[in-house]
Amino acid sequence: MMRNPHRTQRIAFFLLLTATLLIVVPVGYILLVIIQKGLPAISWQFIFDIPRHGMKAGGIFPAIVGTIYLVSGAIAFALPIGLLGAVYLSEYSRDNILTRIIKLAIVNLSGVPSVVYGLFGLALFVVFFKFGASILSGSLTLGIMILPIIITTSREALESVPQSFREVSLSLGASKWQTIRNIVLPNAVPGILTGTILGLGRAAGETAPILFTVAAFYLPQLPGSIFDQAMALPYHLYVISTQVPNVDEKIRYGTAFVLLALVLFMNLVAIIIRYRFRKRKKW
Repeated sequence: MMRNPHRTQRIAFFLLLTATLLIVVPVGYILLVIIQKGLPAISWQFIFDIPRHGMKAGGIFPAIVGTIYLVSGAIAFALPIGLLGAVYLSEYSRDNILTRIIKLAIVNLSGVPSVVYGLFGLALFVVFFKFGASILSGSLTLGIMILPIIITTSREALESVPQSFREVSLSLGASKWQTIRNIVLPNAVPGILTGTILGLGRAAGETAPILFTVAAFYLPQLPGSIFDQAMALPYHLYVISTQVPNVDEKIRYGTAFVLLALVLFMNLVAIIIRYRFRKRKKW
């Protein structure tokens, strides 16, 4: 009995559509609820004022600034190291058991719970290096947390560049490093930025790592240096939702809305940069 290919195709299409809807619909509903309940709280005072009356009024400006500092520091630390590690694994390392174990370990580190990274950052940066609970400790902890994502995506982006590009460059007399710098890296930038975007999203939304290393319950002023504590939107949202009684619902949802908008804005900037680099590709 022969199978009907059109019927199989319709069944496969239905299953794929169902799986997509099961993902998109709940996420869309969550976004709709956050926008609907959080938008009434958005105002210039809410964005640019400090929290007042035990965080039941005022704004969230210190938390916004703290989040930007932490994410910027994490990317500044993780991106160069992750890119160099990816270049070594992709272009210089030999294919042996040790290299395979290292690659597998990096992939597995992406799935480690964030609270483990928080405890690691507490032990290493806060206690051992004596940075204290500070923006520096929080940024380094977040940077280590997103490092496996950046290494993995950057390595895959480098390996996706056709081998013929390298061979032509080497045949013209360029050194291996010149080939990597002038040929491989420019063509891998879109994929590298994809990993950066994923890292941005995770670093901006995590609570556990910053809880141990930087987050303050309430700070009415902005941090003056990288050794100061700071408020952050994820932890601030947790605090006003669970630790502070009688907080207006629109303030909680407004904070969540601002966090989503901030992550979306940072991702949008990275996507625009990635798009411009992708337009330059010749393949």
